Amino acid sequence: MGYYVPRGGLPAQTALTTDRARFTESYAVLPARTMSDITASLLPNWTATRLWVLARPLTGFAETFSQYIVEVGAGGGSDRPEVDERAEGVLFVVDGELELGLDGATHILEPGGYAYLGVGSEVTLHNRGAGTATFHWIRKAYEEVAGIGRPPSFVTHERDVAAVEMPDTNGAWRTQRFVDPTDLRHDMHVNIVTFEPGGAIPFPETHVMEHGLYVLEGKAMYLLNTDWVEVTEGDFMWLRAFCPQACYAGGPGKFRYLLYKDVNRHAPLWR
Repeated sequence: MGYYVPRGGLPAQTALTTDRARFTESYAVLPARTMSDITASLLPNWTATRLWVLARPLTGFAETFSQYIVEVGAGGGSDRPEVDERAEGVLFVVDGELELGLDGATHILEPGGYAYLGVGSEVTLHNRGAGTATFHWIRKAYEEVAGIGRPPSFVTHERDVAAVEMPDTNGAWRTQRFVDPTDLRHDMHVNIVTFEPGGAIPFPETHVMEHGLYVLEGKAMYLLNTDWVEVTEGDFMWLRAFCPQACYAGGPGKFRYLLYKDVNRHAPLWR
């Protein structure tokens, strides 16, 4: 299992300005080199930490979620990482080691480590190691439903989550689902999707779910609305609801991405 890890820095002054970055009314592509020193941000209540904001609620952009790539330096972290009492979150570690305090228990998260943080969880997060540690942090305002309780927090690892083959693909397209899709307590899913070389989404998926896709490994041609875009590890894609999408995995290795989508709720009639 491989995970692309951004390292910051700046392109050389001799580098070409031409790139694959796109921002449209239906999708956006942030190439890997977008995560440079000058695009990094800081957060209150965190020490020795910087992050790259991939998506945030914004008119004409993401509506249901925010997504960060967070780099925590040696000795850094936070005793109060989340400041929004309505927020749920998912952490997915891609480099180093993090100590997660979750509702009184301590967990060590290695690359591939996954944590769902339910609303109101007591959370701390620290890097006790000598190097940096990097993780994805996906946040969403939890949508309460009368008569359905909130889902509990949990910690797992990618290796412990079976990949489910999509029908009639002979394993060329698989999805690791970290929560039960029929559990209506959850209003978002964060999964890992894997394509073998030559694997494909063979039709333009067009649906109500908003997506954030971060390429963990490999490369592919991706259909976004009416455009075919070449993407590779470290790239991020945002897809608006109903944006047509399809892909062909380019090889020579696997094409894998971390996928966010909003699920299991009525369409809001007002905001």
